[in-house]
Amino acid sequence: MVADARSVHTRRWAVSLQERGIGIVLFSLYPSPDNFFAEKDIALHVFDLFTYKQYRGIRALTGMLSGHAAAVSQLKKLIRSESPDILHAHYVTSFGLVAALAGFRPFLVSVWGSDVYEFPDSSLINRLSVKYVLRRADRILSTSHVMARRTSRFTGKEIAVTPFGVDIEKFKKITVKKDDTFVVGNVKTLSPKYGIDVLIRAFRMVKDNNPNLKTVLVIVGDGPCRNEYIGLAEELGMKDDVKFIGKVPNDKLLWYYNSFSVSVSLSDSESFGVVAVEAMACCCPVVVSDADGFTEVVEDGVTGFIVPKRDPSAAAAAIQKFINDPVLRDRMGAAGRERVCRFYEWNDNVSGMIRIYNEVCDGGRS
Repeated sequence: MVADARSVHTRRWAVSLQERGIGIVLFSLYPSPDNFFAEKDIALHVFDLFTYKQYRGIRALTGMLSGHAAAVSQLKKLIRSESPDILHAHYVTSFGLVAALAGFRPFLVSVWGSDVYEFPDSSLINRLSVKYVLRRADRILSTSHVMARRTSRFTGKEIAVTPFGVDIEKFKKITVKKDDTFVVGNVKTLSPKYGIDVLIRAFRMVKDNNPNLKTVLVIVGDGPCRNEYIGLAEELGMKDDVKFIGKVPNDKLLWYYNSFSVSVSLSDSESFGVVAVEAMACCCPVVVSDADGFTEVVEDGVTGFIVPKRDPSAAAAAIQKFINDPVLRDRMGAAGRERVCRFYEWNDNVSGMIRIYNEVCDGGRS
């Protein structure tokens, strides 16, 4: 695997595949911040590629070119040492490019989101790079149908859908001690594209519309906009009503989802919408924006409500429906769990990936 060692998604794929008998050697272009892979007995090799970003101008350009060339050389050396059956890159940008340039076959690449939504539109070189990686790939994989359609702008090849679901034995309904507080919850990185500023403004409207109801907004996650969002909450008079929890371990999210009355995610863009899937697995109804990934995983009016992006009034109105009707919360929560079990059960998703691996090893290439 050529993938980011820091990513929880990389970690879940690597561990789950290894548990199913697939030998994993991970080549990362970022260092791991901890000993996770050593603890899981997964071989990790790191080439710290992006140090060139500390420079500017010609030094950055030469650093980028020499860095990519050195990364390819190191990956080729690792391939000769390990003699893998498959080379699978996750992300079409530098991870996919380094893997493609290594020249090993069969070569699979998984698209993740911004690598096909944003990266190709930022420059002609980026667009040509994406097309090159996809052209070199024997199989192309996407976590969602909507992202597969987006990827088809850059290739005529068939794209297999490999959802990134949840472990329904870990994400489920549990009893959490609650009072009468109505809890609006959010689990996301605190960065501009995830619409948390819109959520804070929507929550102000919810409070104004329900002066006699105790309400709180719980935001789980950290990121570059934390101070900005804390300032916005204070500016809107909600210093004590918006709780910034910070980043929590993945295995602690279960408690938070079960403490939410409704999970609200108002991203500007979303390639899959795993936070909505996690919430629904815990029988928590959702309100989400009409970003592509959410429209695929959430059934509007059945497991939650889909509202227009950047529209705090629409989000507040959707949240209000759950305040007005607790029975609706329970019904949509149960429907969300059922939908996750049907389409996004993690063990089924891993089995699907292994089937693709077996097809490729048996000579089936697109």
